[in-house]
Amino acid sequence: MTQPSLPSERGAEVGRRIGVGLMYGLWKPRVFGAWKVPATGPVIFAVNHSHNIDGPMVMGVAPRPTHFLIKKEAFVGPLDPFLTGIGQLKVDRASADRTAITQALGVLAAGGVLGIFPEGTRGEGDFASLRAGLAYFAVRSGAPIVPIAVLGSSRRPGRLIKALPPLRSRVDVVFGDPFDAGDGSGRRTRKALDEATERIQKQLTSHLENARRLTGRRATLE
Repeated sequence: MTQPSLPSERGAEVGRRIGVGLMYGLWKPRVFGAWKVPATGPVIFAVNHSHNIDGPMVMGVAPRPTHFLIKKEAFVGPLDPFLTGIGQLKVDRASADRTAITQALGVLAAGGVLGIFPEGTRGEGDFASLRAGLAYFAVRSGAPIVPIAVLGSSRRPGRLIKALPPLRSRVDVVFGDPFDAGDGSGRRTRKALDEATERIQKQLTSHLENARRLTGRRATLE
């Protein structure tokens, strides 16, 4: 059976540069703690998700090119070749998508950055409910997780384009300290993954609280 090809690292860097231009051109990002991202080696970005621009915002302000796992429904029309070209990963959330899993693990094995929305779908962005995928990739690869809080993207709709935040509004992106999800035993059992998910949720929730204090945003929609 032919192994799926890895997403393009060069494409992800092109995506990062496009993101830099768009995010800083359309809004006013404030970035905290980007220096905490390991300069080399595999890393998993765990990003809260309350708005469509959260992924592109992180891609644009992160110090390294990022390969995000993105729902397959986003790969429609011209967006399909574009997202694939900039190194993003298509995932079927309704099933165990072996192609996406293999590609994601391949990104980490090659020392790249994998971006995940651990809540699985857009919502309040408070890390209240996590899927098991993040724990699986972290425990399986041994890659550290960097928690990222995007705040202000869902504060209010824009006047010109309701689906986007107001142009030139402030969006804060706070990078946290890297941490390991596993307990050091290397176990990959269901119990080990459940325990890892609990550890991850505590870390992500704590980071979100710290990010709100740091930025002065006391609630999700602020």
